[in-house]
Amino acid sequence: MVRLSLSATQALFEFLRHPRWSRPMGLASAQSWALWRGATGLYLAGLVVLLPLLGLWQRSLGLPTADAFGKMPPALLLPMVTLLAPVAEECVFRGWLSGRPRALALLAGLVIAGGSLWTMRDGAPHPLGWAIVALALIGAGGLWLAWRKRETPRWFTAAFPALFVVHAVVFALFHLGNYPRITPALLPMVLPQLWAGLVFGFVRVRISLPAAMMTHALGNLVAVTAAFLLR
Repeated sequence: MVRLSLSATQALFEFLRHPRWSRPMGLASAQSWALWRGATGLYLAGLVVLLPLLGLWQRSLGLPTADAFGKMPPALLLPMVTLLAPVAEECVFRGWLSGRPRALALLAGLVIAGGSLWTMRDGAPHPLGWAIVALALIGAGGLWLAWRKRETPRWFTAAFPALFVVHAVVFALFHLGNYPRITPALLPMVLPQLWAGLVFGFVRVRISLPAAMMTHALGNLVAVTAAFLLR
């Protein structure tokens, strides 16, 4: 059962005021499950507040609707939104919050590969671009294996507060790509994703990456269900 708790509320907002790196405690204890339920409940409560207000904002300004999965067959929509998207997004956006060198190397490889693919979005063949993608992925994979025993460096823990805030903002802005055109008026529309980035980041750092995936999946399920019911 997902519910709010005073201890989880206090822990979340204290963390958001002063983000600090810590070793995740995992999901092996009753305490961690209680924290997960509380944080997930707070995330869903935030959506309940934000989504109706943003719906009014969208309609009053005639803003376009998000269309991330508009061309996807309906049979694939629910598995994509509740399984594949949460796992992929959490791995990319929050897997590296552990600060482990292997995770940072993997993130760097994915960023380089993604940037190279972005330059080839016109569909024309780019042998050099594909070579960069291959080298980035192979190099990241090699470092993932070679650096498996390296611990989080001190510079990461020192920079963690800024890195945490930046990651949440980038996660929110990334979702502007769901809209057919981007304007300044659309910035408030990604407030739910900003809230999500903050809560998912808290869950990932304090509990575990799988716990963040579960919160993400549940939130997506609720959002998609609400969208269908309100159509």
